[in-house]
Amino acid sequence: MILLDAAAVHAALAWPGLVNALRAAHQGAVPVADVVVQADPAGSGNQFVTLPGWLPGGLIAVKMVGVFPGNLALDPPQPSVQGLVAVFDGQTGSPRLVADGAAMTARKTCADSALGADILARQDAQTLLILGAGALAPHMAAAMAAIRPDLRRIAIWNRTAARAEQVAQTLRTLGLPALAVTDLDAEVAQADIISCVTMSDRPLVKGALLKPGAHLDLVGAYLPTMREADDTALARAQLFTDAKSNMRGGGDLVQAVAAGVIGWDDVRADLFDLTQGTATGRTSPDAITLFKNNGGAHLDVFTAAALWQAVG
Repeated sequence: MILLDAAAVHAALAWPGLVNALRAAHQGAVPVADVVVQADPAGSGNQFVTLPGWLPGGLIAVKMVGVFPGNLALDPPQPSVQGLVAVFDGQTGSPRLVADGAAMTARKTCADSALGADILARQDAQTLLILGAGALAPHMAAAMAAIRPDLRRIAIWNRTAARAEQVAQTLRTLGLPALAVTDLDAEVAQADIISCVTMSDRPLVKGALLKPGAHLDLVGAYLPTMREADDTALARAQLFTDAKSNMRGGGDLVQAVAAGVIGWDDVRADLFDLTQGTATGRTSPDAITLFKNNGGAHLDVFTAAALWQAVG
């Protein structure tokens, strides 16, 4: 059985290859997948999540992760999501691989958004804005740069400016044109691609400021009480998601539907539709596109399959 730490996972799953692997996976069989969420019985708000999935004719993958938002405030900080991914042979049930769960989650989540952006964002996009400076932020910036290598400016915004600068410095060591910014509204107004990887419980992106042709990627609001973009953003944009079967939990869509701003039928397509050619993406260069990244066990299976292909 192969054991892979975080560094080995990141090394094995380079962004261009992983994005293409997810693209191909969405054109094939859909895994049988489930999710079990357990809340801390002490009432801390922390959760432990188990996501099993079985790819027809292929492998079985089980992700086991803790979601501990307060970890970011520890000294030193720890990822808010960490755990393990276990891969089993789909024919015999024998264990094949165990990999670092935080690294797998980062790779899966950011490649999911990057695939959405590759399909929906303008090909001539040159400016990227990342909201958030947690563990996902540098990976998201690198993933977006992989699918739009002509980016000339990567802005990092965070409520704590020093943390945004730390992420920007990390990205600069990778040769990416990153800088920390403080005026969020001004950055939203000029960005071609905006990716939100926050734990916000209130809207951060003002839809009225989005410029024609912008692409908005929403990742962090995974609970109905969380929010990263306001109702105007949802109303102005052409709406897409990674999987329609898993779209009714995140706060951005849930709250906008509850307010009557949009309906569930306004979500035009998911990654299965888009990669299989049963639906189209943006309809014009000036259209504003919005991609809600909900994640899901099927993506963990797809990512585990890509990892097994790379190292097995």
